[in-house]
Amino acid sequence: MADSARPEARLRVLLAEDQFLTREGTRRLLEERDDVEVVGTAEDFASVIAEARRLEPDVVVMDVKMPPTYTMEGIEAAHRIRAERPRTGVLVLTQHDDEAYVWALLGRGVAGLGYLHKVRVGDLDQLVRALREVASGGSVLDPRIVEQLLAHRSRKPGSAIATLTPAERDTLRLMAEGKSNPAIADDLSVSLGAVEKRIAAILSKLGLAEERDLNRRVAAVLIYLREAGASTGTGRPTEPAA
Repeated sequence: MADSARPEARLRVLLAEDQFLTREGTRRLLEERDDVEVVGTAEDFASVIAEARRLEPDVVVMDVKMPPTYTMEGIEAAHRIRAERPRTGVLVLTQHDDEAYVWALLGRGVAGLGYLHKVRVGDLDQLVRALREVASGGSVLDPRIVEQLLAHRSRKPGSAIATLTPAERDTLRLMAEGKSNPAIADDLSVSLGAVEKRIAAILSKLGLAEERDLNRRVAAVLIYLREAGASTGTGRPTEPAA
């Protein structure tokens, strides 16, 4: 529905990356698309904040670590930009799989935020879909991160995830990635009714309430995965700010 509302709209992207070759390579790749316009670039925390204010892009793409300290400037900038401009989405594109970065980014909410591994740049269609999703207020989480979360939690003694069937695990994985029921049905080549039944079973086994809002559903699943793994020692989750 969201895609059909603005089928021809060009996506205005601000690209923030301190490495010149990576920044220019990603810019040129995105500019191959007629439906994407790279409106500007930035190299550090201060410049991405300033350019986001000046250019008012639909979505900002940036790394986790940028100057001046190369710690979590990208995540801090993401929260600043979302607070100042809620209609601007932010996609963190990084080489880091550490769960701590995921929790730092998504611990305060998932709407308009995405976290993808840089290897996804090679799949331009997938990258643009992710950009459009966060630009429209949705959320995107890299499949490999979701697999890590599920694997860690399923190994915990007594984990409810271990009671899920393979089909239910596949469905949960796509739920955590931010997929809608029809999208899950399409990905798994099953009926919408089958997906709905699986989700009902998953929510029952995990003790989660049904949420029709996709972002709230993603948040609920991630909160479960985070809390379920809190005592495993994996991922070093970061506590969300008050």
